[in-house]
Amino acid sequence: MRYLPLTAVERLDMLAKIGAASMDDLFVGIPADKRLPGLMELPAGRGECDVERLLNGLSAQNKAAGDVPFFVGAGAYRHHIPASVDHLIQRSEFLTSYTPYQPEIAQGTLHYLFEFQTQVALLTGMEVANASMYDGSTATGEAVLMAHRLTRRARAVLSGTLHPHYRTVVETLSRMAGDDVEAMVPAIAGSSEDILAAIDADTSCVVVQSPSFYGEIIDLRPIAAKAHSVGALLIAVVSEAVSFGLVESPGALGADIVVAEGQSIGNSLNFGGPYVGLFATRQKFVRQMPGRLCGETVDADGRRSFVLTLSTREQHIRRDKATSNICTNSGLCCLAFTIHMALLGETGLKRLAHLNHAHAVRLADMLRDVKGVEVLNHSFFNEFTLRVPGDAATLVEALAQAGVLAGVPVSRLEPERPHLKDLLLVASSEMNSDDDRHRLVAAMKKVLA
Repeated sequence: MRYLPLTAVERLDMLAKIGAASMDDLFVGIPADKRLPGLMELPAGRGECDVERLLNGLSAQNKAAGDVPFFVGAGAYRHHIPASVDHLIQRSEFLTSYTPYQPEIAQGTLHYLFEFQTQVALLTGMEVANASMYDGSTATGEAVLMAHRLTRRARAVLSGTLHPHYRTVVETLSRMAGDDVEAMVPAIAGSSEDILAAIDADTSCVVVQSPSFYGEIIDLRPIAAKAHSVGALLIAVVSEAVSFGLVESPGALGADIVVAEGQSIGNSLNFGGPYVGLFATRQKFVRQMPGRLCGETVDADGRRSFVLTLSTREQHIRRDKATSNICTNSGLCCLAFTIHMALLGETGLKRLAHLNHAHAVRLADMLRDVKGVEVLNHSFFNEFTLRVPGDAATLVEALAQAGVLAGVPVSRLEPERPHLKDLLLVASSEMNSDDDRHRLVAAMKKVLA
């Protein structure tokens, strides 16, 4: 964004053009007691060079993911992205396309969305997938609303090991819809929760994440069996998409709806977004699926072509009967996902997943030798939970000062549960070297000594 300040004369000209006498006239709709009495305490205007120098100085105070050994996860992961991904998505025909309202001039966009849907359906083990959602958390919330429509029930059971951000989104959307949510007390890695006992005849769906927020691999089969026995649906959540290359697909384990965060494939951390939500389900549920679905057909001349097959959105013909108020999809992000997946292929994804798991196992074995540190997981993919002496947030700050970004304290995402303050989530991907692992272990030993 260019830095283009306005002069006082320019402001007056603009106000005169719209018929306003002063800047205050633009805010008459805001109650006086809600307005700031004066200017905010910000530096006076400066030239563009000065602003660039100041902002570059502030930026230099950050520690970027690639600057130091990096073991942060908890729903957003650092993976290698081939240079060809960014090169291809920045081609003008991709970068500037918005939404395929006119299929005859949007065949390229519709085609890659069709390929994206195919990839997601194969990864999740489901029969149909939509053209993406905003992110994993909103996809989870939409899945719960979809389950309520399908079962005509209004009670969702959330596993205690669901990502706290996902849980909050589900609770917010359900509250606005007038539905009930039973969120189980967080069960940390290595312990168990009796989620089967919470499923009854009033349950519309059960939401379970695997790998869980704590990194634990969850066997979905008994949960699916109990849910189906009472007419409820199982919603499986995945926040680390690379795990699809190694962990058995949720569809094969009995899930009815699968939602996931696709950031790990093709999309960098990007300071927290934008990301891309994956959404897949069974064919029989397709008409209640939110978002939109691209389909393959032939045109009047018999040539292969693509169209929006289902778009049950409020801005289309469904209006107030729309399945969702999701108005668009994360187009450029799902294109990056699609390109990266095409480059990896099935063999490449499996190899990448095995590499992630091997690195995490190696790191967990090394951390077990640190005095006072306990690995809590019975199983994990590329992320696991540590119990550390004292406060995990304090430890992370000390390690950051030592030049290592060690992970995410659980207390940061669960501040209302102080009994979890000694838990630390640690993730290790293909981006971590042996030197990174040794530096983390050495720094932790020094800080805890």
